[in-house]
Amino acid sequence: MEIKERQREGIRILDLKGSLTAGEPCQLLKAHATVNLELHPRVVVNLEGVDYIDSSGLGMLVNCFSTLERAGGGLRILSPSERDMELMVLTKLATVFQVFKDEQDAVNSFFPGREINKFDILSFVQAQRKAKEQG
Repeated sequence: MEIKERQREGIRILDLKGSLTAGEPCQLLKAHATVNLELHPRVVVNLEGVDYIDSSGLGMLVNCFSTLERAGGGLRILSPSERDMELMVLTKLATVFQVFKDEQDAVNSFFPGREINKFDILSFVQAQRKAKEQG
């Protein structure tokens, strides 16, 4: 797993690439997500480059979410795959995480009063299934 970190409007964005699984990948995510909590407690985790998440990976996302919330910030999920989104729905984590398809919407979600387009889980899953049927 690789993690590239960048900032946008003071929000840390973690671009993940590879598999988010037990062991080193989970520890790497925790280290990146929870570093400098006093200065940067708001994090967007970009899952676009993630090809697989196991139960430990989901657990670590929850762990990071809780840690960041307690520090007065938060964690947002960006660009999950269909499988990742289905896992979040099945585990009811879709009711915990704020999920976005657009990076600017994820960043805007940290600023009250800014317009954001909410992620519609049902539409996402239906569109993915339709695309599979057609292609």
